[in-house]
Amino acid sequence: MTLSRRSLLAAGATGTLAMTAGCIDFVLGNGPLEFDSDRVAPSDDALTETGYQEKDATEETIERTIELPGGVEREIRAAIWRSVYTKEVEYAGQTNEGAAFAAISIPGMQVAGRSLNPLDELSNKELLERFLEQVPNENGGISNITHTDSFGLDILGDGRKVDVFAGESQFEGETIDIELKLTSFDHEGDLLVLLGTYPKMLTAESANAEQLMESVTHPLSS
Repeated sequence: MTLSRRSLLAAGATGTLAMTAGCIDFVLGNGPLEFDSDRVAPSDDALTETGYQEKDATEETIERTIELPGGVEREIRAAIWRSVYTKEVEYAGQTNEGAAFAAISIPGMQVAGRSLNPLDELSNKELLERFLEQVPNENGGISNITHTDSFGLDILGDGRKVDVFAGESQFEGETIDIELKLTSFDHEGDLLVLLGTYPKMLTAESANAEQLMESVTHPLSS
């Protein structure tokens, strides 16, 4: 039996888990405790205005073993939504998917006031390292990433801190500067991570990344 994240949050309000079938299986070690997240994505209008197109939208599952009081180990399973968008840009006379935006939703994984989410304590730099490989980059990986700035944006009705990073990639044997923008925050029981990457020289993409961040909807209606 799949136990939703929201029913677990309600159960945790009393400090104990309700003894549903899913919880009993978890406590006895007969099955994992399962969590779900709600998808987050930019608005269609923002995608049209910025020229980005959806490349992939998937719900994937991660599994983790946790240790409960007394040294007892149990399994948890979490469903994560990842939506990726790309844009063809022109650089050095060639056109390719040089800009990308990702919107990721991770379940809060709260049980009896305790977070079981291994990403909760990660900084934006650590989240960037964790999720950057999931963002398409036709020029290869991005290296030498450093933090350069922070600023605020109004996203989902509140002010959010956005961190700016600089990195390097390769294009036709030439090193090019890449800019990355990332914000992460809790919303409606999920941890949201929004990430934009683009060649630094394409200054218009900096504003586009911010527009996509400001436009996101969560939870996204099916």
